[in-house]
Amino acid sequence: MILTDREIRIALQQKQIVIEPEPDLTTAISSTSIDLTLDDNFAIWPEIAGMSIRPGAPGYSYAAIAKLQEKIKAQTFPLKPRSFVLAWTTQRVNIPYTSRLAARVEGKSSLARLGVSVHVTAPIVHAGFNNQIQLEMFNFGQNEVILDAGMWVCQLVFEHTAGTPDKGYSGIFQGN
Repeated sequence: MILTDREIRIALQQKQIVIEPEPDLTTAISSTSIDLTLDDNFAIWPEIAGMSIRPGAPGYSYAAIAKLQEKIKAQTFPLKPRSFVLAWTTQRVNIPYTSRLAARVEGKSSLARLGVSVHVTAPIVHAGFNNQIQLEMFNFGQNEVILDAGMWVCQLVFEHTAGTPDKGYSGIFQGN
């Protein structure tokens, strides 16, 4: 079941969802989601001649390969046509695993209509997650799209889980 604006507000008040800094609830909440903004940190994968990445190979480590990313801190980022960038939400999202909630990240339709996908394949925010949300953004459009830090970039849709998991999310993208 998807939470409505009323249930999202209650979950925030009861700390079943913690978002820091907390968005302005008069503008960020719609009927069934809450909007988040774009941070000023970006990362790109440089093209390295002759390099192939093989995620299925024994010993592969995303953490090791991520060290090759070029980190960029900028108030604006030009997302060129057919280009990919990793970005983050300004807000840190904490969904305690005992809250019986999980969320999905959805792109803003205003960006989708320009050809920008906000999450390529990773929409789930698991119960127990506590960090900024990493966004995999791709410009499918014909025009460069300027991304501004602080702009509305995505929305979270919260859902009840059928129970409480044995443990919360503990993957490599978990915060400290």
